[in-house]
Amino acid sequence: MEELKNIPPFAKLGDILVAAGMITEDQRNKTLAEQKFSSDKIGDLFIKLGYAVEEQVFSGLAHQMSMDFIDNDKLLEAPEVVVALIPEAFARENTLIAHQVENGTLLVAMIDPDDIIAIDNLQKLTDQKVIPALGTPTGINKAIEQLYVRIRKDSEVKDVIEDLQILVESEDEEDGMVDMTKTETEIDDAPVVKLVNLIIADALKERATDIHIEYQDKYVVVRYRIDGVLMEVMTPPHSSHAGIISRIKIISRLNIAEKRLPQDGRFGIKTTDREVDVRVSILPTINGEKIVLRLLDKSTFSRSLVQLGFEIDMLKIFKRTIIQPYGMIVVSGPTGSGKSTTLYASISDIKSSEDNITTVEDPVEYHSDGINQVQVKPKIGLTFSLALRHILRQDPDKLLIGEIRDGETADIAIKFSLTGHIVFTTLHANDAPSTITRFIDIGVPPFLVGSCLLLVMAQRLVRKICPKCRIEYEPDEYEMAALNLSDNEKERYKDIKYYRGKGCIHCRSTGYFDRTGIFELLEIKGSIRRMIFDNANQEEIRDEASRLGMVSLREAALRKIAAGVTTLREVLRVTVQEYE
Repeated sequence: MEELKNIPPFAKLGDILVAAGMITEDQRNKTLAEQKFSSDKIGDLFIKLGYAVEEQVFSGLAHQMSMDFIDNDKLLEAPEVVVALIPEAFARENTLIAHQVENGTLLVAMIDPDDIIAIDNLQKLTDQKVIPALGTPTGINKAIEQLYVRIRKDSEVKDVIEDLQILVESEDEEDGMVDMTKTETEIDDAPVVKLVNLIIADALKERATDIHIEYQDKYVVVRYRIDGVLMEVMTPPHSSHAGIISRIKIISRLNIAEKRLPQDGRFGIKTTDREVDVRVSILPTINGEKIVLRLLDKSTFSRSLVQLGFEIDMLKIFKRTIIQPYGMIVVSGPTGSGKSTTLYASISDIKSSEDNITTVEDPVEYHSDGINQVQVKPKIGLTFSLALRHILRQDPDKLLIGEIRDGETADIAIKFSLTGHIVFTTLHANDAPSTITRFIDIGVPPFLVGSCLLLVMAQRLVRKICPKCRIEYEPDEYEMAALNLSDNEKERYKDIKYYRGKGCIHCRSTGYFDRTGIFELLEIKGSIRRMIFDNANQEEIRDEASRLGMVSLREAALRKIAAGVTTLREVLRVTVQEYE
């Protein structure tokens, strides 16, 4: 540090810190007095008593020992190729990390530069002359966590890239998908091809569901949607934008010359253990074309209802409804709220060899054994309504409709449910009561809606607190005020403990890892059914449903806070306050 430049070495640590202005003489004297009754080293006491921070004490020690001190920020700037010279296990065991290499000399940050055995072993391991420097335990451990994870990740991404197959739609619709990788070996080394492959491979590694590539004034921004939230991951050069756009258009079979109109396409990705369908959307903006890639994992569906996050009382209601012989079950929510996952978990829970189960979807998001899955293809005229009309001739028992988008599809689905079949479907709506009015809004008569519905369920996904860095904390007044609890809720949740994630490598420093569902179940009981027949509005339906015991999305989210699953901030992000 700059403060130590004009201070002679070999002085006592307390004198060095006083001379550097890091502590006062009074603080030094109090610490020396305290040391008489303590087994702690003087430097540890300065930190323990709050007179100095770790970096100040270790910089003073480095000055005392006449060696370099590497601060915490500089430790994180060490080149990965240099860090990798020392095996991770050895670095962790001895709390050290390689920082710089030059002309056969390796500068290593250590917490114990006098460890001759470690230095001798390092020289044998690296075949370099080792120069020890001092670093703080906190800084070195943090650098080990971040840099070695990055090294492992880069290696894993490289393996994925080498194994990556790009599957594109054949010019002939009947040929399905063809492997473009084998036909493009001559351009595999092109920088833009490598960059696009890197973006995709890294997204797969990070559990991303979407990739956003945006053209800004001075650079290109690449963001991944991880656990429902966008995160900036890289900023490729400004000049790379046109190449990225062209490459993605080529593998999506889109018009590379068209830059004025939106375009939609698709391609596939195949690795050793995964097969992913990629839906491409290109939108012209004032800054240039923006690309969004939606990654749909085509692996066999394996999740159960229990894994989705249902509370016990809600799971009982849902399970007893999905085993009914006929009627309609509707799951509502925005895009990416887990509706399809819930429907597939429902079908998986009740399927048997005695039933003919058919799905109509766009796209088919999961592959499931024992189910007949139909992919809608509007380009050739295979729409939801056309597929449904023909499925009626296939003697189905249970039907899953990916989404009701228009009155014609809704009419067929409802009539299907009224003729002795069970129908599972989704609809875009904000909550359970508004889902009912949405049906009426798209042209379905109230008497048909009321006759066919068994259960309407709204759902959202909230991020779970990272288990690796979960800590208890006390929310501030702003957070509690924003939650706006009613008097009953304040009484119910007055003794709960609040948790959050402080951020770690495991969760990309977000404090969250993975997601779970929150649900609002509206059972269509007699009084609710009569209200639908009478064309009641959604507020009247909500009031009656609440009287009958319906748990709202906000209340379901509060339960997750009380269970220590999610955070107060996450609940505020995902749900809205209900006003009287």
